[in-house]
Amino acid sequence: MNVTELAKALIACPSVTPTTAGVFDVIENFLTPLGFVATRQTFAEEGTAPVENLYLRLGTSAPNFCFAGHTDVVPVGDEAAWKVPPFTPEVIDGELYGRGAEDMKGAIAAFMVAVKEYLANHKPNGSISFLITQDEEGVAINGTKKMLEFLKARGEKIDACIVGEPTNPNVLGEMAKIGRRGSIGFKLEVEGKQGHVAYPDLADNPVTRLIHMLHALYTKTLDEGTEFFPPSNLEVTSVDVGNPTSNMIPAKATALFNVRFNNLHTGKEIDAWVRSRLDPRGAYTLTSRISGEAFLTRDEALASIVVESVKDVMGSAPALSTTGGTSDARFIKDYCPVIEFGTTGRTSHMVDERVEVKTLKGLAKIYQRMLERFFA
Repeated sequence: MNVTELAKALIACPSVTPTTAGVFDVIENFLTPLGFVATRQTFAEEGTAPVENLYLRLGTSAPNFCFAGHTDVVPVGDEAAWKVPPFTPEVIDGELYGRGAEDMKGAIAAFMVAVKEYLANHKPNGSISFLITQDEEGVAINGTKKMLEFLKARGEKIDACIVGEPTNPNVLGEMAKIGRRGSIGFKLEVEGKQGHVAYPDLADNPVTRLIHMLHALYTKTLDEGTEFFPPSNLEVTSVDVGNPTSNMIPAKATALFNVRFNNLHTGKEIDAWVRSRLDPRGAYTLTSRISGEAFLTRDEALASIVVESVKDVMGSAPALSTTGGTSDARFIKDYCPVIEFGTTGRTSHMVDERVEVKTLKGLAKIYQRMLERFFA
């Protein structure tokens, strides 16, 4: 299979989180004839769906160069709005259409083709591995994080990792991600006393207090950013009262907000900062969940491999950035140096998700050069 046909085979599996839908079979059937040994491991926690994960490794010696990513995809939305059925991939005008084409089955196909092409002419002085999860687009509890713990417990060590998330804003070769901002989500519930709007003195309006609390958070700048990170940012994503009428003061008001923070802070520090800004008067409840800490990969050797490999194929160096959301690199960074480089991200999660065929071909060549440079 060439990279386009392989990407089609992956996209044809309707692997919406956490269902594998045969997508791991496609990967194993391609890689095990090359000598890779496959391990599947399922993890589950109470209140979450079981998730199957896949690890494949060629060789047993160090160093171990790992390609990591996810085969799970988000739901398709309104299927009737798609130009082609989302799990019946098709190339139209040089672009491959299908759910997961950009995020990130196209990159996984490029991983696999790159390895096959590399092995046709080289024998790695070490090991090559794949770490594939079916839980990146979901809650990310039973996926890469647990798989890394499992691999460590059995003595596996990864020395360097490339994650194939879509990193290029518009065209291949523009950008690689050498870090990510941290993310912490909050739920603020303000308690009040229900009453008639004509008699506010007999009630306690939680909406007013909630507005003041959110204003206090917005009017304080967390930082001015760093060399590689933009300023930390707070965004309110929901304000909900559930009030069916306009002449009643409600008993409760709720807000959801998220802080994306740079490496000047930890999630624990952001949580403490938020709590310090809230009005202590009146009853409220604040809960939070840290979904990832900020990190910056400072491994110059891996960064050089990525930059020079892109230059070899595309003729110019990618910008090194930390923009965008979180990825499973936030877990991998605790085990080895990790950098993200993949397709463009123009249509990820959209109706008519698609990627240019020339992008997939170029990406496979870049990944092949990474292997050649790593094992040189």
